[in-house]
Amino acid sequence: MSHVLAHVVFPADGDPDVMPLYADPESWTTIDGETVRVSNATHLMRVESRHSLRVRRSERVSFASYFNAFPAAYWQRWTRVESVTLTLRTEGTGTVTVYRSNPQGIQQRVAFEHVEDDRDLRFELPVRNFSDGGWYWFEVTAAETDVVVSDGAWSTDAEFGDGTLSIGITTFNKADYCVRTLETLADAPEVVELLDRVYVVDQGTDEVTRADGYSEVAARLGSTLQIVRQPNLGGSGGFSRAMSETVEAGRSSWVMLLDDDVEIEPESIWRTIQFSRASRRPTIVGGHMFDLLDKPVLHAWAEGIEMDHFMWSPTFPEQHRHDFRAANLRQTPWMHARQDAMYNGWWMCTIPVEVIEKLGLALPVFIKWDDSEYALRAREAGYSTVSLPGAALWHVSWLDKDDAQDWQAYYHARNRLLAAMLHSPFPGGGSLVKASRRIDLKHLISMQYYAIELRHRALRDLLSGPGHLDRDWPSVMPELRAYAKGFSETQVITEVDALPTTREGQRHYPYEKAPRAPHGLGRVVFTAKAALRHWIRPTDGAAEPQVELSKYDATWWRVPGFDSALISAADGRGKSVYRRDRDEYRRLLRESIALHKELGDRWDDLATQYRAALPELTSRERWHRTFEG
Repeated sequence: MSHVLAHVVFPADGDPDVMPLYADPESWTTIDGETVRVSNATHLMRVESRHSLRVRRSERVSFASYFNAFPAAYWQRWTRVESVTLTLRTEGTGTVTVYRSNPQGIQQRVAFEHVEDDRDLRFELPVRNFSDGGWYWFEVTAAETDVVVSDGAWSTDAEFGDGTLSIGITTFNKADYCVRTLETLADAPEVVELLDRVYVVDQGTDEVTRADGYSEVAARLGSTLQIVRQPNLGGSGGFSRAMSETVEAGRSSWVMLLDDDVEIEPESIWRTIQFSRASRRPTIVGGHMFDLLDKPVLHAWAEGIEMDHFMWSPTFPEQHRHDFRAANLRQTPWMHARQDAMYNGWWMCTIPVEVIEKLGLALPVFIKWDDSEYALRAREAGYSTVSLPGAALWHVSWLDKDDAQDWQAYYHARNRLLAAMLHSPFPGGGSLVKASRRIDLKHLISMQYYAIELRHRALRDLLSGPGHLDRDWPSVMPELRAYAKGFSETQVITEVDALPTTREGQRHYPYEKAPRAPHGLGRVVFTAKAALRHWIRPTDGAAEPQVELSKYDATWWRVPGFDSALISAADGRGKSVYRRDRDEYRRLLRESIALHKELGDRWDDLATQYRAALPELTSRERWHRTFEG
């Protein structure tokens, strides 16, 4: 029996911003080692439908693209697929050429066919010799006439499982986004047929059921759609509820977790299900994240955690915010190497029910690190995570946010340290305590006292032991937000006429000439001088701020040189006044030193306590008490 692993698809609306993710008509060359576009050739093709595309006469289009090439290395490594069949229907006169790549991104031609009139093409391709990387793709060259390519698919005769999927969407006051996601699903009946339930865990006051369009899409999805109302328990509470509902319903083999502020390519769901069905053993399968406000830009390809200082990061820096307009699959050698992820964000992540039954639900941490901690827990139990190329969605970017210094600073600090206590292989957490101390100092010399107060509350809670996770943790977030009222840097002035005048005016650093962050010994010297200056120099009593800085210019190595500053909010809606307070600085610095010393001294004992408590903290029984409460 043949199984379709992936369909060849196109954006039905022909959106030019996303076309580089589906087809690459550009001509490229290499000049002085740099990839350079020779032609800007989107006019060489036209989307005819969701499954067909027209290549103009005498032109050539490559399907070496994110959504239409076949990532053979991943299927070879993780699934039972040993061969794949590419099928295409063509109308018109031209040629179809099939290529493969090696892990270095070097392309090799493997098949070639002349086409004329109407042709049904079939290419049998082995999925071998891809252990370290490589893709398959095809290219179409039109001759005397246009060539229409349609009904393309990558399929296999390999042995398959037959499980089905539930989807769990966690939302907080993003009803419009949720309705659009539900509409996208309803418009993809081939995907809906593979679903048991779509759980929308609504934790907000702007209820999804009251949004425009909800009634219509609910009627289309019928019993597949289920709305679950509960208090705001954060991402970990919403996703845990979806996981719990799926396990208890007893119908699905997997649950796919989705964020609310996303736009999904429904073909990604199909591919994820098929990859999961073909996997040799239960595997967590994640999708990639593109920027919803800059659609050809990829957040990261495969993410891991630097275990010594316990921080997430892409496998290597080139992956971060890769722009497919600037370089597509053929022009990006690193994209051809198979890259194994340690975790995948829960913007789109599919977890086998078997894994949930064995490991339990998410850690009750509200937000931040719940997804990465769960993947580490799974990894220790023998379950791998795959970030699957060709499966992705678009997510609202966090570039215009600074959640490390707002109320989320508490969760950044507490949850990172907690995850490390649970999974760090190093005594004392490696260099994490030292890294946390440095973060405190950066905030302090940047006059971000609110963030430090929250970080210190996080440390005190962590030092109190696992019992703090059993308390009324959903109430912590409102308390953190309310506490911000006492800090000037958190008060955003949105009325232009209310903005204070600065003594020295706007300080702007042109991008080309802007001083860069100090490194190595220079960083140590700079930080020591800034810390000493803030300790010794009296507080400036002037009412007006010293300078005005944009958010881009307000870096940790510039702000410490001022006594006060008017600084833009990350989202651009206004500005806040940052003021140096020597007494506050001294108090918080002493507190930081004491808390981090205690954390370092007690690390191993606390790690033992938290690891012993983990099974109960993540159990369905424990979570049910929270849901019911």
